[in-house]
Amino acid sequence: MQISRFEQYRLSIFQRTTVWLDRQAMRKAVSPGRVAHLTTGLRGEDAAYFYLRHLGYIIVARRWRNSRLRGDVDLIGWDGETLCFIEVKTRSSRAFLPAEVAVDSEKRKMLYRMAQEYIRQMENFNRISMRFDVVSVYFTDGPPEFELFLNAFV
Repeated sequence: MQISRFEQYRLSIFQRTTVWLDRQAMRKAVSPGRVAHLTTGLRGEDAAYFYLRHLGYIIVARRWRNSRLRGDVDLIGWDGETLCFIEVKTRSSRAFLPAEVAVDSEKRKMLYRMAQEYIRQMENFNRISMRFDVVSVYFTDGPPEFELFLNAFV
């Protein structure tokens, strides 16, 4: 699925504005109580959002939660006819284990339960094709680097 030139331009402006606002907030220390790794995680989720949009995903939810379940789904979006539940893992270095390794069996179970609940709330839920993707985001010296794992687990 290709997005139009106008949509790419609009997305580019939105992305640049978001990055600028993020830098300003970090510079001004708007939330001094926030732990550094949580800020890095939020930056990674924002970067992954724009990365997936450029790939043609239609993102329908960010940081989706359900009051009856613990946890959240970082991104939910359509890739063609498939509804994708996307976990984003962010690292500021490649020195340790790859980011995607952090999606362990407990995290997978939680994501599966969240996905079931999300789909249950939709109409015609029995006809939906779904999958679980993982996006690893690395903030090193240059622009963010991405690795997308389609259908990362069942």
